[in-house]
Amino acid sequence: MSRETFWLIAVAYYILTMIIVIVVLLLMNKRFKKQMTKAINNLERDKNLIISSNILSELNKVEALVNNAELKKKYDSWQERFVQIRDEELPKITDEIIELQNDFNEREYNKLKQGLIDVELNINYLKTKSAFLLEEIKEITLSEERNRETIIKLKADYREIKNLYNNNESDFEIIKTPLELQFENVDKLFQAFEKAMDKNEYLEVGRIVKAIDDITGNLKIVINETKTIVNLGKIIIPKRIEDVSNIYKKMKAEGYNLEYLNIEYNIEEVNKKIQDIFSRLNVLNVVDSVFELKTMLDYFDSLYNDFDKEKLTKNIYEDYKRSILIKVSKLEKINNEIYKKIDDIKYSYDLTDDEVLVISEIKEEFNNIRASYDHVVEMERNKTMAYSRLAKEMEILNNKLQKGEEKLNNALKTLGSLKEDELRARDQLDEIKDILSQAKEKVRSYKLPVVPKNYYVELSEATLAINEMVKELDKRPISIKTLNIRVDNARDLVLKVYNTINETIKTAKMAETAIVYGNRYRFNNKEVDLGLQKAELSFYKGNFKNSLENAINAINIIEPGIHKRLLEEYK
Repeated sequence: MSRETFWLIAVAYYILTMIIVIVVLLLMNKRFKKQMTKAINNLERDKNLIISSNILSELNKVEALVNNAELKKKYDSWQERFVQIRDEELPKITDEIIELQNDFNEREYNKLKQGLIDVELNINYLKTKSAFLLEEIKEITLSEERNRETIIKLKADYREIKNLYNNNESDFEIIKTPLELQFENVDKLFQAFEKAMDKNEYLEVGRIVKAIDDITGNLKIVINETKTIVNLGKIIIPKRIEDVSNIYKKMKAEGYNLEYLNIEYNIEEVNKKIQDIFSRLNVLNVVDSVFELKTMLDYFDSLYNDFDKEKLTKNIYEDYKRSILIKVSKLEKINNEIYKKIDDIKYSYDLTDDEVLVISEIKEEFNNIRASYDHVVEMERNKTMAYSRLAKEMEILNNKLQKGEEKLNNALKTLGSLKEDELRARDQLDEIKDILSQAKEKVRSYKLPVVPKNYYVELSEATLAINEMVKELDKRPISIKTLNIRVDNARDLVLKVYNTINETIKTAKMAETAIVYGNRYRFNNKEVDLGLQKAELSFYKGNFKNSLENAINAINIIEPGIHKRLLEEYK
């Protein structure tokens, strides 16, 4: 490709790219303008819908109904608010929309976007204001229809209430007078409603309907709850009070401390509250009365659980009282006996004050537990604390006693192990001496031509170690730590002697056996004879290992693998 052709293609691509970019920008601009135009038109439409014909129509209806100063005042206020919306606030929005159109034509798009938001907010505000105005006007224009529907429902509820009262008049004897007065008031309000409706006094009608609704609603609650209130306040709760009082007096006579329950004070307060509830019932006020009475009933029911708990915890307390006394007395006796002997124990086993300090600590702990126990028992005798609390205190003491017992057992185990170590050391001394005797007997029983020198060195060391062990056992006080070291040392040295003589005798026996076995070949083979002579020479010098090697090597000339057979024969 020539240079001119390359440049022509590049220019063509550049021109094509620019055309595409321009087309895209034009399309985006067209789309944006379309969106802005649509948004402005939507605002114009929403503005025109703010003032509906319904407001004028409803205002005309109210104008025809005006027959008193109060309604006339409301009508004038609504008329003034309508005129303000129509003649003042709506034109302002019209001007704002025109300004938006100018911004669009002048391509001031940033200003246009913010303006659209502001105008939309103003339209929504004015639309809401207009809707509230229409709703207030309809309260009057639709008053008759609404109030008639409400009154029909209220009359049905009222008839149901009166029928319930008339059919169960004895249940409401306690509030008969205030109830009948309220019935008269409701009847008068129904009559007042009809008169107000005849005179088109719609504002007064609304107040009358609300008053009837409030009274019938309260009467319904009173009728539904009075029987429950009387049943709880006059029958059930008084019986609970009587029953609880009898149990309370009986348990106090049996020695129970129930002061923490504040039963007498709470009964007094409950009676006051019941009087207050019936005082309010006389004026037909039953707010929270059933809830309060049920709360009182729950309280008295909970007291039965408290009484049962006290009876149960008394048994628990009595069990703790016996078991703790027996256990603490037993542990104190054991600890005191050790405490008396602590100086002897320290001397006998060379213990420091810190090592026996635990006995004094345990003694102090048991003394504290005993003092606390006596204090709790004293409170029980004086009836100054409830059994539930006493049982809890005894449980705490029992836990402390268990820990003290565990601590004492560990101390006894530790001190007991000192004596056990001493007795064990004496038993081991006999065992060690017996092992050494066995070693010496082996030396005597198998007449070695020469006893190895290391045997006598090890024997001397073992004998010295045994003597040191005996000295440590005869000491007073005995240092158990040192004694254990002496025992381990003596045992190790004696076992070393025993193992040495065992290995020596074993090797000597194998060498002797090999020499005897090889004698059958020594006259037929000079090499075998020479090897066996070396073996015999080493044997009589006490070099048993070398003797065994020479004998095996000599026999191996005639019988390869003789070493394994000799081992099997020896085993």
